[in-house]
Amino acid sequence: MEYTVQKLGRLAGISTRTLRYYDEIGILKPARINSSGYRIYGQAEVDRLQQILFYRELGVSLEQIKEIVTSPRFDAAAALKEHHARLLEKRKQLDALIANVEKTIAASEGRTKMTDQEKFEGFKRKLVDDNERKYGKEVREKYGDEAVDRSNENFKNMTPEQYEELSRLSEEVLSTLAEAFKQGDPAGELAQKAADLHRQWLTYFWKEYSKEAHAGVAQLYVDDERFKAYYDRDQPGTAEFLRDAIHIYTGHKS
Repeated sequence: MEYTVQKLGRLAGISTRTLRYYDEIGILKPARINSSGYRIYGQAEVDRLQQILFYRELGVSLEQIKEIVTSPRFDAAAALKEHHARLLEKRKQLDALIANVEKTIAASEGRTKMTDQEKFEGFKRKLVDDNERKYGKEVREKYGDEAVDRSNENFKNMTPEQYEELSRLSEEVLSTLAEAFKQGDPAGELAQKAADLHRQWLTYFWKEYSKEAHAGVAQLYVDDERFKAYYDRDQPGTAEFLRDAIHIYTGHKS
């Protein structure tokens, strides 16, 4: 089968404008242009479009998708298995949120009772699952399955008060870090305050705190591009600054 832009758009449920844009950015080019100047798409392009839409559904950016599907090492069969696993994980997250909503409705109608902790179970589980998907492989390789599993359980079992305090600490770490970065001294009072706040934040996830592990996490923020992008999103160099401040705080020698 071959498809024009209009026919492929109808088949996939997307606009012809989207398909033309995909052509412009080089993520999905037509198989050929016919004598009338129309874009013509074949089976290979249909299969690639399906892959693109799978990745889009999973929240992957077009820039990342292009790198993936245009790579000579791209394996379509392996990608489909990955999509399947991630969609199952997404369904599990949605099932948890649906169950949470249904229980909340039952509680509001007086058919059951619901603790404050139960009201947030679905959200916390989703956050844990999202973090596991984004960073789980690297963190587990560095600290081991037992430590990561224990950290996840600690998070999911937090009381509403603990969760609120954790959220406040997280915001204070970032705001203090931003002010310290402006001063430019990782050994300064404000930078060391940010490092101490970060230690307090970590203790909500760790059974035991150690300076060595704290320094290791700080290094991971620099070594892993995703962590680095998170801290550098407002000001490039922030991840390195935080790493340096924590290394000074813990007495770690680079």
